[in-house]
Amino acid sequence: MSPTRASLEAFFTTRSDRELLGKLEVDSVPGHVAIIMDGNGRWAAKRGAPRIFGHRAGAKAIRESIAASIELGIRYLTIYSFSSENWRRSAEEISGLMGLFVEVLEGELDNLMRMDVRVRVIGAEEGVPDATMNAFRRTEEKTSGNRTLTLLVALNYGGRLELTEAVRAIAAHVATGALEPASITEETIAANLYTSGIPDPDLVIRTSGEMRISNFLLWQLAYSEIWVTAVLWPDFKRGDLLRAVVDYQKRSRRFGGR
Repeated sequence: MSPTRASLEAFFTTRSDRELLGKLEVDSVPGHVAIIMDGNGRWAAKRGAPRIFGHRAGAKAIRESIAASIELGIRYLTIYSFSSENWRRSAEEISGLMGLFVEVLEGELDNLMRMDVRVRVIGAEEGVPDATMNAFRRTEEKTSGNRTLTLLVALNYGGRLELTEAVRAIAAHVATGALEPASITEETIAANLYTSGIPDPDLVIRTSGEMRISNFLLWQLAYSEIWVTAVLWPDFKRGDLLRAVVDYQKRSRRFGGR
């Protein structure tokens, strides 16, 4: 269902947001938005605080983006919460992050249910602490019937790892004779990815001004529009998401055609 002007104006209340609303085409918002949430550490460093302070502030930006996605009529939101390369960080930061995941999931469950948000985790379970993984699985189970927005949380996620695991799964089917190599298609590969059954992102957003995709959704982003902002993730507000969507609507998506 497309958002109404009345509901949008009640949600986006600043002067700059209202100006953007005048440019929004409510019937053509992206169905799936993916976000590379970057800048938590720099945000904390600017304040002389430990990195976990930035991650905690970043959790508030996630809440803001979920609410804004619902108001705009976006159906899928994917957030890059912890990459397979993030294990190289300090043990203290990793421990703090894994504990923060549990805290946020438990604290936000009522809000997720109220907003009709379904949570789905994508990534490798290996190495993730049991308490963290169990908190995500409980949240997945309890929100499984929600339909307004599907929130995909990329946890211990790496695009190359995802493709490697997909190739292994397909190879196993070939080895048993259940699949002929000549019958492997793009659809076969997509069906074996973590995101099976989820449409590819229409728009990918990266905060903090970095111009790379950092091993994120390498297959799925083949024709996604990219929008980069210098805003650090904890400072990312509902108006920033609105700005990205309005800019997306100016693009001509030809998918390789003229």
